[in-house]
Amino acid sequence: MTKQAALAGVRQYLDAGHFEQDLRRRVAFRSDSQDPAHADELPRYLLEEIQPLLQRLGFDCHMLANPEAGGPFLIATRLEDPALHTVLSYGHGDVVPGYAEQWRAGLNPWQLTLEGERWYGRGTADNKGQHSINLTALEQVLKARDGRLGFNLKLLFEMGEEAGSPGLRQLCQEQRELLRADVFIASDGPRLNQARPTLFLGSRGSAQFRLEVNTRDKGLHSGNWGGVMSNPGVVLANALASLVDQNGRIRCRELLPANIPDNVRAAIADLEIQRESLGRPLDEHWGEPGLTLGERLFAWNTLEILAFSTGNPQKPVNAIPPRAVAFCQLRFVLGTPWQQLESLLRAHLDREGFSQVEIVMERCSPATRLDPDNPWVRFAKTSIAGSSAQRLALLPNLAGTLPNDIFAEVLGLPTLWIPHSYPGCSQHAPDEHLLLPVIREGLEIMTALFWDLGDLPRT
Repeated sequence: MTKQAALAGVRQYLDAGHFEQDLRRRVAFRSDSQDPAHADELPRYLLEEIQPLLQRLGFDCHMLANPEAGGPFLIATRLEDPALHTVLSYGHGDVVPGYAEQWRAGLNPWQLTLEGERWYGRGTADNKGQHSINLTALEQVLKARDGRLGFNLKLLFEMGEEAGSPGLRQLCQEQRELLRADVFIASDGPRLNQARPTLFLGSRGSAQFRLEVNTRDKGLHSGNWGGVMSNPGVVLANALASLVDQNGRIRCRELLPANIPDNVRAAIADLEIQRESLGRPLDEHWGEPGLTLGERLFAWNTLEILAFSTGNPQKPVNAIPPRAVAFCQLRFVLGTPWQQLESLLRAHLDREGFSQVEIVMERCSPATRLDPDNPWVRFAKTSIAGSSAQRLALLPNLAGTLPNDIFAEVLGLPTLWIPHSYPGCSQHAPDEHLLLPVIREGLEIMTALFWDLGDLPRT
């Protein structure tokens, strides 16, 4: 059999409606990991939907309890020969809440609905649709190769990614030997845009923290005390302005990377990101001056104020509020001293005269980025270029954040992500959907990639 036979098989599987049936079953699982009421759906998705398929494809499956509180894990292994390359892949079967009342009329988050080229349903883009594409491609390659892949494959499924992946790091530490591989290849996140197949090599890190000013135990009448008692909202607003200016430029320069590597700049330049490239007009004058739009998005840091509260916004009263709080997030790239974030913030705020501002660190995910010149990157680029008529977009890292540091640092793997969604998919929002042309191209890309892995000489 040939690669073309495998590609013909995956196209026929889609056109005959079999992929639609698979995804329809999977969307119907209310596997919301943020709602305890749906906790039983998390193991059920793995036991009833994923494990039977993998066993049929020759995998040995191991259901593992979460070492922390959270959904279970499934590790499936298919070992053909120790001398062959071993690939680790990943997917998550949990989703965010459905928010059914917010979906457009005629749509239900737990029911796959096809309207033209849009396939609606919770999890279609994140991540049930994406790992379904990879599993379908894998099955067609096995059929075309008469039951062999030509490489070893290990799959890790979790059911808590949308709740922050509790237990994933500890599980990978404990199961490091079982998960040992040569390369990590998986699918999550969006493409650069719907037209360009995308390969990204890591993700920006994310640090979330609160800034608080707690001045007194109660509000004070603004007429009786205004002018002689400090206003925590004013203090905190100015403290935030000392961190990031009115155009989004980070003023605390200690929170920035030292530079942008030349090969990262080159990869971003090839993306040709312009004001209209991502589906909605970009704010050209927002962010770090001197950088291109692409460099600001993929190769630099941003400090975002996610929420700011003081007093009672729903019913303001004539009183100086006793407290103000801002919820902040630093999105950062490799080379940022994120481990010292709290001390760097403290030193900056003290230097600027805001010693009364308290810092409360919440959670942090490190940044990762595989070198664009890595041989596995060259392999993936060659394979994708051979199976898609569209020019590949190589992102040194996703602008968002994934638990990629666990695979890159704990397991020590080169990481390749090939997404099958696009920025306008309404991920995490009402009306989440996949696009049929992206489904079709994703199936072809992954079928060709799995085939090419089987032809790859061991080095």
